[in-house]
Parts: sequence; structure tokens; C-alpha cells
Amino acid sequence: MARDLYVLEMDDMQQSAVDLADPTRLVFDYVRRIGDLLDVMPPGPLRVLHVGGAAMTLPRYVAATRPRSPQVVLEPAVEVIERVRAQAPLPPRSGIKVRPVDGETGILAVRDDSQDVVVLDAFAGGKVPGSLTSAGFVEQVARVLAPGGMFVANLVDRPPYPRVRAFVAAVRALGDVVIGAEPATLKGRREGNLVVASGAVPAGAFGAPSPLEYRVFQGRAVTDAFGGGHRT
Repeated sequence: MARDLYVLEMDDMQQSAVDLADPTRLVFDYVRRIGDLLDVMPPGPLRVLHVGGAAMTLPRYVAATRPRSPQVVLEPAVEVIERVRAQAPLPPRSGIKVRPVDGETGILAVRDDSQDVVVLDAFAGGKVPGSLTSAGFVEQVARVLAPGGMFVANLVDRPPYPRVRAFVAAVRALGDVVIGAEPATLKGRREGNLVVASGAVPAGAFGAPSPLEYRVFQGRAVTDAFGGGHRT
């Protein structure tokens, strides 16, 4: 790996990878797909709430690609925050504020209609906590999202996608639903990442055209594959 690549391992898994010399380089595939979604949001600074921080890969990306973006990171693992601050500190004047609190508690302190994007990328024991994919949490996301805002979540699942199906049922009230996944995940060869975007999802989500070897579901295709995501 490159000398400037900082990799954070938790729960015997690589949770984050940050190129300290070039924060616009997104190493993990699913993180690159979330970056694609952020890139097609309207130009200029974005107000972003990150639920889960780890090594702050996406906050650093937004700070580099959209300067002056006010960002808040909810990361409950104080030891992780301290390790990252010591080993891979955030750039000065990044606009990134890190709060040592879990997503359920931290989102309650966020003002109504104050965020352009909410990103859920949080893991405990290698899984996304169920409390962060619940209908109650989605209601809080709806409250803090500004008009035209988008909710992006990274979920880990495999066919028949029980977690994604339940999540799609919860987020469909936010607006459009678009899902991106690797073919290997869709074929059930292994448990893998599925990125679910909901709300005011811009055209060209996940890149335009979508990346080779990456399946994108939207409209009726979401309903057919995952249930309950199509708006009529």
C-alpha cells in the first residue's frame, strides 16, 4: 500500500482507508460510490451530517472537494477518535466537527431542516446497528434534512436482503430510492455492501453512466429487487 495510506482496523476488519496526501482518492469501492453521490449534489459547500466516522474518510473528501462545507461527525468510539487524531489528524480549518456520541443520541441535537446530506456508515461488531436503520431513526433523518436533501446509507447484506428490504420500507417516505451494489453481492456469493440513497436523489447517481461492473437500481427496479421503494 502507498506510504500515505492510513488504514484503520476495527473488529478484525479494515473499516477505513485514507490517503493522507490525497483525500479525494477513495480506496474502498462502496466509499467511492458514496463519493459519486456527493459529487452530483448541487455545486458549492454542503452541510453534511455523518453518522459514524472511523478515520473520517468521507468528511475529508467533502472538505477537499467542497471547501467551506460545515460537517458534523457522530462517532461514539472515543478511543477511535483519539487514535485517528494522533495517527491521522484532520487538516486545519477543515470545518469538520467530531462529537463523541452515538447516532441515535447525537441526531436529536441537530436542528430541523439543517442538513443537505446525512450519511450513515456506522458499524458495531461488523454490522450496522439496527437502531440506525429503524423507522424511528429515519424519522429523525427526515426532520434534519433540508428541502432537496439526501440520505445515503451503507448497509451490509446478502440475498434475500432482509436488512435492505426493511430499510427501503422505512426510507421510501423520504422520496426517491436508488440502490447500488456489486454484482458479487447481488449473486449471493458473499455478504457485501449495498449503498442506499433516498430523498431528493440527483440524476446521475453513482456516476453517469454508472460504473462498469456496478449495478444501479432505481424506480420500479427497486421495487422488483428489494420491495417497496417505488413512488407512483
